[in-house]
Amino acid sequence: MAEHLDIAQGTKAEKYATLFPQIEAVVSAEKDIIANMANVAAMIHETFGFWWTGFYRVIDNELVLGPFQGPLACTRIRKGKGVCGTAWAQEATQVVPDVDQFPGHIACSSASRSEIVVPVFSSSEVIAVLDIDSAELNTFDTIDQEWLEKIAALIAK
Repeated sequence: MAEHLDIAQGTKAEKYATLFPQIEAVVSAEKDIIANMANVAAMIHETFGFWWTGFYRVIDNELVLGPFQGPLACTRIRKGKGVCGTAWAQEATQVVPDVDQFPGHIACSSASRSEIVVPVFSSSEVIAVLDIDSAELNTFDTIDQEWLEKIAALIAK
């Protein structure tokens, strides 16, 4: 996939490189994980204009909707179900170029076409996932994975 070029802010990698220290500064100044999730979701969403950007938190062996930006979302997701539940169960980032091709995809919105889900770890345990949906196919790649994993690592500090 070719990198998108935004004349005002640069390539995707340049946008992440600019955004990361800003996120780092915001989360290092706040101890509350919910406040940090809210600000991180807003900052990513505002920078890239994704369809949906947010977090699901692990509560009582389910993923429960947390802070997000975008339209109405699924409220609860079981472990191993959909892209979010799979990222949690496998403890690994899921990059999905076409959600219609992902077995068991949970369609919270028919406008979502591609998705990336990044686990958030505390020690070695998944405590949440960062979920980002795009209204276009093939939006996410290794650049997103690399930077979003770094961002997710900041959340649990």
